[in-house]
Amino acid sequence: MQALRQSGRATGSGGNVPVATPRLSGADWWRGAVGYEVYVRSFQDSNGDGVGDLAGVTRRLPYLAALGVDVVWLTPFFASPGFDHGYDVADYLAVDPMLGTLDDWDQLSQTAKELGLRLLVDIVPNHTSSHHEWFRQAVADPAGPYRDYYVWADAAPGGGPPNNWVSHFGGPAWSFDPGGSGQYYCHLFLPEQPDLNWANPKVMQEFAYILRTWCRRGADGFRIDVAHGLTKDPALRSNPQLREVHAGMHPMDVFASFQHIHDLHRHETAVLFQQWRDAVADLGAVLVGEMDTRDVDRFAEYVKDQNALHAAFVLQVGLSEWEPETTITTMLEYQAKSNGGTAWEVSNHDQARAVSRYGGGEIGLRRTLALTTLMGAFDGMLFVYQGEELGLGDAQVMGRTEDPMSARNGDGMWSRDVARGPMPWSTDLERGFTTAPVAWLHTEALPTELTADFQTDSPHSTWQRYRELVGLRKQHPALWRSPFELIEHGAGLIAIARGDLRIVGNLSDAPIAAPALDGAEILFQSANDAVSLVDGNTWVAAEVTVVGRVASQLPAVDVSRVEVPSSRSCPRSE
Repeated sequence: MQALRQSGRATGSGGNVPVATPRLSGADWWRGAVGYEVYVRSFQDSNGDGVGDLAGVTRRLPYLAALGVDVVWLTPFFASPGFDHGYDVADYLAVDPMLGTLDDWDQLSQTAKELGLRLLVDIVPNHTSSHHEWFRQAVADPAGPYRDYYVWADAAPGGGPPNNWVSHFGGPAWSFDPGGSGQYYCHLFLPEQPDLNWANPKVMQEFAYILRTWCRRGADGFRIDVAHGLTKDPALRSNPQLREVHAGMHPMDVFASFQHIHDLHRHETAVLFQQWRDAVADLGAVLVGEMDTRDVDRFAEYVKDQNALHAAFVLQVGLSEWEPETTITTMLEYQAKSNGGTAWEVSNHDQARAVSRYGGGEIGLRRTLALTTLMGAFDGMLFVYQGEELGLGDAQVMGRTEDPMSARNGDGMWSRDVARGPMPWSTDLERGFTTAPVAWLHTEALPTELTADFQTDSPHSTWQRYRELVGLRKQHPALWRSPFELIEHGAGLIAIARGDLRIVGNLSDAPIAAPALDGAEILFQSANDAVSLVDGNTWVAAEVTVVGRVASQLPAVDVSRVEVPSSRSCPRSE
């Protein structure tokens, strides 16, 4: 990382704190912001126990500042028994001892402010840990005040669970009350993750206090886990079943076999988030929801009026396979209906990495950069998942499976562990992530070319290209601020005008002529071979996105698709 130090920016290995990077200001700072997801357990270990922690994040914040991001999303670091690696919270106001202390948080927050970085805390409101004091009290005293903090129901008339709801992690979404009352409690995830009852206003009161406490300790906002799942059908009706469920199906496939209209995606949840907005409005906190819905109108209900969530992740696009035509069409629908309340991503900790999903190797990286660059020209926030800026594909897990969704459902189940491998900082022991003999998640070693040390020192690395892409939104805010004008949309092709900028995304497998870029200054291209001139005409290669700037007096022009042989590279002028 010597090159960064020479340029006046400190790196993740320590050194002087760099000058604060320019950051968006005002109440709408989040519009146009570029975020970075840190999976805390796998980012940087500071004490040699093999597990990433808050002090490790603080050490590496200069690396993120050098990349140019505006906001850092931190996965849960609250006190937790760890059944789902922090997404089972036992105390929302305490830091898990394995991940640090409140003093470590305070130092992290202070350092982030010095570097011009904002922080999103990953809050988990759909459920708590079964070790949370609220649930312990609910089980111990069925007539007490905490019983109604959770969703309870009597057995079905013939015995068994109250309805057909299933868990994301396999099996029914209902378990017997361990206190022996004869009732069931609801858990859309693990049995150790009982669902909260958001119909009880006391739950909102508890979370208002929790949110405000973290804001006062330096949080700038919250990524809200399972934001689409907080409210349930009051009658607890069964969900319509879409297909047969059989033994051996992956829990994700079982879950997708039902239409989740009674346990998820409810109108009442959008109304509930108006209360969240009111709870933190005076503190300026930004609310970004995890919104795993395929209904764009329901998604828009949470964000379009800007009185509930500020933004939500478009998982329908960000976690899909490589489907260019469908992806572009879906993105345009969200763009049209969401009033800028979108948070775009191609990877996160819950899914295979985009490079692997999109074909692997150089092809997967090419496609990942093309789609990420295109997302940067749409309204809303853009997020990068840790290691994405290095071009990482899925990790090869060497040790035991840690993901509970897979570990509890038998051998051979796909595991989210592939996206959670330790960050490859260097070629040192365990990639510079830890001084322990083995990291908490043991994965196969990576080549030097995929380490942060190598790429930050290499002028033509994937990291450098991501740095340019992140900087593009700061240097040219028209990318997300100017009116969005669709010039053309075809099979795997999109051309957009935003002010004097022209964005041509060619996600198809053949090059195209791109008159929209004729005479334009090329500001960014997602691959080195993205643009060519042939007989004075601009061509854009296959599976790339190009951003150019035209003279401001020139109107937008039509782009016509030209059929040419299927080759990723542009034709060459003889």
